[in-house]
Amino acid sequence: MARVTLNSATQRKRAWWQISPNTARDTIAGWAFITPAVTLIFIYGLFPIAYAVYMSLHDWRIRRGAFLCERNFDGDIAGAEDLVRFIGGCLSAYTDNIIGDWWGFGLFALGFAVLLGAYFVWERFLKEREELWAFVARAAATLAVMAVAFAIISDGYNIMTNALRPRDRDFLIGLQITFYYAFGSIPIQLALGLLLAYLLFGKIRGKSFFRMIFFLPYITPTVAIALVFGAIFSGRDTSLMNQFMAALGLPIQRWLSEPRPFLNVMFGLNLEGFLAGPSMALVCVIVQGIWTYTGYNTVIFLAGLGNIPQDLYEAAKVDGANEWHLFRYITFPMISPVTFYLSILGFIGTFTAFNTLFIMRTPATQGTLDTAALVIFDTFREQNRWGEAAAQAIVLMVIVITLTQVQRSLFEKKVFYG
Repeated sequence: MARVTLNSATQRKRAWWQISPNTARDTIAGWAFITPAVTLIFIYGLFPIAYAVYMSLHDWRIRRGAFLCERNFDGDIAGAEDLVRFIGGCLSAYTDNIIGDWWGFGLFALGFAVLLGAYFVWERFLKEREELWAFVARAAATLAVMAVAFAIISDGYNIMTNALRPRDRDFLIGLQITFYYAFGSIPIQLALGLLLAYLLFGKIRGKSFFRMIFFLPYITPTVAIALVFGAIFSGRDTSLMNQFMAALGLPIQRWLSEPRPFLNVMFGLNLEGFLAGPSMALVCVIVQGIWTYTGYNTVIFLAGLGNIPQDLYEAAKVDGANEWHLFRYITFPMISPVTFYLSILGFIGTFTAFNTLFIMRTPATQGTLDTAALVIFDTFREQNRWGEAAAQAIVLMVIVITLTQVQRSLFEKKVFYG
């Protein structure tokens, strides 16, 4: 007798009780294997996020208070007007204490959109072969658009900040400090890590020893590193950095106790606001972060360099390529996945950094080391404003997700996977 087989459409239409015992057993076994992981993800991942959103919509101070979404009306939602009021009440949990003003937030977002537009325009110009004068003119136009974008971002930030109460401005200022910390450390970490990996990948003596030395700061306890750097960058005359400055005939600095902008202190400028840049104390922490994580990036880059086929280098050398050509056209494109991975991981880590900054900050820094994560911690623990702390945490999570997605949109197409 010929065996009758069912097509895929017929198989999909079969009810659950018609599934063969073998298929049912495989399905149960599969769910049994993934149940522990799914349970852990739900308990320690999804549920805390959902509960944080729930807390952010309440006036929660140690105990749950009023539901903020219902502050503008009483009773049930009966129509579109009540729904608008309900949504407005929910958004007010973020507007009143974090964003400050939606118009300012819109300008802030518009500035970043213009900045991204300038980037895409620049990328398009680079792909076109044109006369030098035309390239210079378009480059100048792109820089002008970027200047306008930064001006819009600064205006939007000022509007949002001025619309908040003094105690609620700390989170926006913390986001500004977080941007300084991230963009001041991650590019340098990646560049130094790639340079050291490229040097260690060559034929040098003691390669394993140098790899261990560069990786050692990453596995050193955070508290110990913070205390050591706190002593090195102390404002006392006997600190290591001040002794070094005195040996060079330069003025002694307060370092970790200096809340003024680094550019103003070192170069005698008088910049204010967002363009003033990070404080001297934050620059010291950035140096500490570079020292800590450069070795980790070096080890990861070494793993990426080891996966590049040597045949490519040999073929390029036969064609007359020098060391710069080998690095520019072979090494750098082939390790782009590693660079992309370290970039995303680094920005996520800096935006959520806590331990080092918490240990190294002092009252003398006047809040210039208080990143967004520290502001959330202070709002929750010291001020007991649990609902606002939850709302701040949700905003920080959205920023991290958005930044990660922007990085993917900008750089993922440039990643070469072979």
